[in-house]
Amino acid sequence: MRLINQKPGPALAFFLAALPFVLLLIAYAIGSYYRLLENPNDKLLPAPSKVFETAQRLFTEGDRRTGRILLWHDTAASLRRLGIGVALCAFFGTVFGLLIGLLPYVRTTLAGFVAVISMIPPLALLPILFIMFGLGELSKVVLIVVGILPFMIRDLSGRVMEIPREQIVKAETLGASTWVIMLRVGLPQLMPRLIQAVRLSLGPAWLFLIAAEAIASDQGLGYRIFLVRRYLAMDVILTYVIWITLLAFIIDWLLKTLSRKAFPWAEANL
Repeated sequence: MRLINQKPGPALAFFLAALPFVLLLIAYAIGSYYRLLENPNDKLLPAPSKVFETAQRLFTEGDRRTGRILLWHDTAASLRRLGIGVALCAFFGTVFGLLIGLLPYVRTTLAGFVAVISMIPPLALLPILFIMFGLGELSKVVLIVVGILPFMIRDLSGRVMEIPREQIVKAETLGASTWVIMLRVGLPQLMPRLIQAVRLSLGPAWLFLIAAEAIASDQGLGYRIFLVRRYLAMDVILTYVIWITLLAFIIDWLLKTLSRKAFPWAEANL
């Protein structure tokens, strides 16, 4: 049997999925061991046990000055900014995706503009955003919106334009207006793609959030990482990086589960 037709069983699939992570951990442990062997005070690659001890402390012990557990406080601040930014992008991406995908006049007016806007590096606009919106929460949320909304609009409008013309003609034959077609034909078929677009946008959204928090913030996961870098506290930095990765994975898994439960008919196309 050809390899292209072979699929691993459940046990082998679990082993193969875990293998890259195990190899990465082993490679890190070996690198850390030899660096600490040469210099026991080396901070670049702390021992895995040191990272684990630091993680336990960060998750359970409060700050000496304020008494708050800073990791949870930073997590709440970052997730709030991320949630607001992504929610705004999902809403406006859906609205403009439907308008551009279904209305030729809107498509002619905005499609080229959105394509050009999507080419602007969002991080290059960060100083401008800070000048216009200040150093507070608004500028961080706006950076996320500027960073991922144009790509989401292009993706969603493309999905709307892929809707078979026959469906729209049938709806028109039954007397449906433009807005009814948007809500009853376009929107239901757009929702699974919207979830997929949000999932694909989470990586860039985290990038823009961490960058904004690192430059101008007094709380948040990105702020804490760049705060402790001056002390070469790699055990703290690695704990935060692993935590951010885990949060991103959980959010992605929740969205994937939502899509599978709410739109099972679309899973084969995603």
